[in-house]
Amino acid sequence: MKKLMLTLAASGLVVLLAMPSFAIGPREGRGPQAKYGNTDYSDRGYHRDKALTRLNLTDEQKTKIEALRLAHDKNVRPIREEMFDKSVELRRLWLQPDPDKNKINAKQKEVRALRNKLEDKRTDFRLEVNKVLTPEQKETLATYGWGRKPGYGPRGGKRGPGSGYGPGICY
Repeated sequence: MKKLMLTLAASGLVVLLAMPSFAIGPREGRGPQAKYGNTDYSDRGYHRDKALTRLNLTDEQKTKIEALRLAHDKNVRPIREEMFDKSVELRRLWLQPDPDKNKINAKQKEVRALRNKLEDKRTDFRLEVNKVLTPEQKETLATYGWGRKPGYGPRGGKRGPGSGYGPGICY
């Protein structure tokens, strides 16, 4: 009985001492350079806010651009939601035991049309923001882009082994 109590006490002590290590949580990112805790995601993907911080905007410009951004977000939200719904419907069509090619093609055309609509709205937004900027700010924006990751290709990012955003060598 004494041996059992000693074993239970030792097990309980191990569990108590190990609990803080679980409180750290999962690592953020991929690969050996992944970090613990709250990391800055500002270098991932399309971030117009990051691009605009480099421009040293005046308060008036910030106000105008924020109003444009809010209007843009309000305009594209229904399109995004519809595109999401159509994408779910398309996924369901693919999951059918015997997928119908005509239905899939029709749904893909609908999704593409919505994607094109979103791209047109994004272009309008960027042109409106461009009207607010000074020539020097436009030049800075042309140099740095709209907040894309460093790297090659239209999406930025690097390929190959190691930590990063690409699929890596095993893809």
